[in-house]
Formats: sequence, structure tokens, C-alpha cells
Amino acid sequence: MINVRARYFDERLPRYTSYPTAPHFTGEIGAESYGDWLRALRPGTKASLYLHIPFCRSMCWYCGCHTSVALRDQPIVDYLAVLRREIALVADRLAAPLQVQHVHFGGGTPTIIAPDDFLRLVALLRERFVIAPSAEIAVEIDPRRLTRAVTEALAASGVNRASLGVQSFDPVVQEAINRIQSVEQTASVVAGLRAAGISGLNFDLIYGLPKQTVRSCIETVERCVALRPDRLSVFGYAHVPGFKKHQRRIDEADLPDGLERHEQAEAMAEALVAAGYVRIGLDHFALPDDSMGQAGAEGVLRRNFQGYTTDGAEALIGFGASAIGRLPGGYVQNEVVIGRYAERVLSGALATAKGFRLSTDDRLRAELIERLMCDLTVDIGAVCAKHKANPEDLAPSFPRLKALAQDGVIHFDGSRVLMPEDSRLLVRKVASVFDAYLAQPGRSYSRSV
Repeated sequence: MINVRARYFDERLPRYTSYPTAPHFTGEIGAESYGDWLRALRPGTKASLYLHIPFCRSMCWYCGCHTSVALRDQPIVDYLAVLRREIALVADRLAAPLQVQHVHFGGGTPTIIAPDDFLRLVALLRERFVIAPSAEIAVEIDPRRLTRAVTEALAASGVNRASLGVQSFDPVVQEAINRIQSVEQTASVVAGLRAAGISGLNFDLIYGLPKQTVRSCIETVERCVALRPDRLSVFGYAHVPGFKKHQRRIDEADLPDGLERHEQAEAMAEALVAAGYVRIGLDHFALPDDSMGQAGAEGVLRRNFQGYTTDGAEALIGFGASAIGRLPGGYVQNEVVIGRYAERVLSGALATAKGFRLSTDDRLRAELIERLMCDLTVDIGAVCAKHKANPEDLAPSFPRLKALAQDGVIHFDGSRVLMPEDSRLLVRKVASVFDAYLAQPGRSYSRSV
């Protein structure tokens, strides 16, 4: 059956961290719409906050993030001044402070911020929002550049979860992606974080990198497992040199094909499961007693722009250049270019450049896709009933579901879709069946596996 399914491995599809996905956002939704949506949030609304720090000290050639290299501190200091201004602009438009259970600092490298500036930034968030004592405050970390002073500032500000970039411990792969990072260096950072009281640890790994092999993938997993993080993410490398010019430094001849990528991903998954981790959705793993492992077991896992999450907030407020937010009315995204982002904010305007207003049909399809991505199963009839929709409206999708069933990718009884364990890596393909926008031209996505 693997030979039948292999036809789907190289298909390029969205990652479905939202629906509709970001390439479908338009300029029809701007600062005025975002302001209206913010003012419409009722007092007591549960929200999560995302802050984007788009700077690194060096560029990793595989990177697909919105980031730039800052060799001096001044651009970072200037950016933080604008970021603080944006936080005030957003908070001023709210009828009452939002109740926050999750805060996530992403990048780039958020720990590029000076310790005192990080403390000031978190203090501002606590001043303008009601951050619960039990809130998860997470930060993405480059272990190659984390100092003791920054670690102490993270702990003092209430950070309780850290996500460490590892990608691969194979020195051959590291050289090919311009990211040299030893096991010892990573272990030292892990020990320092735990000693400071930051006990929630995630590791990010990647398969499909140049010169990567199944053996090196397994060896990387073994070295990570020895450090016992609570969670791991195992992402497939997305090679899009047309969008990320630095990826042109990677020789495409060194990249594995779809079947090799599948073998790498499954080998890493098998090694993690054997080490006691629970497989979560497409590409996450967690210890069984971790909150994400529990959410997966209970069927309440969610998915947002950071991947899988336990965050069930009604609103996600994004701050910083390129940051994406989600409100009941729809999605908004800030200006991507730092200069334009700063110009908008310093003029007193919200930084929104584009977005998407959700229709009734969008909400229905978004839930179908999210449940598939999280649970690997969905009851179409039940979701339609929840949204007061007629399942027959989705009938055009049924022939594609039946074709996937014939190929052994899913089981489909006319209402319930169920993915067998050995089809897990094709969940994006199954989710795409419900994507009403996928056929629009001019979109480019990463490989489905």
C-alpha cells in the first residue's frame, strides 16, 4: 500500500495552521476592520498573545521565517520601541483588558532581546492585559546564543516554557544548513533553563534537510531523548527558494525525495514512540503526562500558527512585523516589512496590512480541517449539525474522499473519516479535500510529506 500512497508524498499542500490559509488573506481587511473586531471583543474574552521578534545574529539557510540578521543592537532596540507602542494601540481599542492564558514569543530569535528590555516588555503585557498566574509564557530559543543573564531574565519574567531549535545534530547536515550546534552546547542550555525553574521544554527537529539520512535522523532523536524534553516537533523542511532567497545556498541535489522524506519522518517517529513519547497529530510528540499529550488523548487539541497547542482561546492577538492574529470575525496580519510596520505604528495606526473575514462556510470547513489535523478523524455529520449546515453541501468532496479510501489513505463510511496510523503523514492531503480555496492559482506550498 505504501507504493500507492507514495503518489501523494511530493504533492505541495498547505500546513493548515489556519483556514483559510495566509496566502488567501487580502488587503480588503485592514486596520479599520481590525479595530472594529478588537472593540467588539466582550469583557472577559479569553485570549492568547503572540509577539514576533524578527531578528537573528546569523541566517540558517533552511529558515522559512520572517527574520533578518542584526549584527548590532540598535535595530532591535528601535523595533522594541515600536512593538511597545503597538501593544498600547491595541490595548486602547479594547472595551476591557483581555484574560490571557498563553503568551508566545516567536522569531527570529526572541532571546536576542537584552535582559532588561525583555523584563520591560513582559511588564507592559502584564500592565495592559490580565495574564493569569497559571498562564503559559513560552519563548523560542537559539541554544547557540543564550546567555545566563537572558536565562535569568526569562525566569524572572515568568517564562515557564522554552522551545529550543535543534533541527539536526549531524555535523554534515549542520554544515549544509549553516547552523553548527553541538549536543554539549544544547545540554548546557537545557540544564541552565531547568536550574532557573523553566521546566517546560520543547525541541524542534527537521527532516528532509540536505545530506540528511535515516541513520542521522535516528541518532539526533536518540541524543534529544537523553535530554528528556516534554515535547518535540518534527517538521518537514520546506524548500521554497523562490520566496526565501537564502535557501538558494542549499544544493537541491542534496535534498531527499518524497519517499526518503517519508522514511526519515517515520524513523524519527518510531524512535520517539519507543522512548515513551505520544504521537500528536501530524508532527508533534509529547510525554503522556504533558498537557499536550493529555489534550490529544481527550480530543481537545487545537491548532494555530505556532502548530499544535493546548490553547483554546477565543482570540489570538499578534504583535510585531508579519504577526498574524485571529479574532471571532476573522484573521489579520501585520505589515511584513519592518520599516512599513514601524511607519504605521508610529503614525498611531494599527499595523494591519491584510486579513480575511470568515464566512459561515469558512467556519464549518475550518473545524473539519482542524479536527482532522488534530485527531486524524472527523465526523462530518456531527460538525455540520454543530454549524447548522447540510452535509449535502459538502457532497463535492465525497468522490475525493472515496478515492483516498480506495488508496488506503483513509476509512470513509459516508460521514466519518478515519485515518489509519500508517497514513498519519498524509493528513494534510486529507484535510485539503475540504479546502474550498486550494485550486486558486498562484499559490505555492511545501511538500505534503
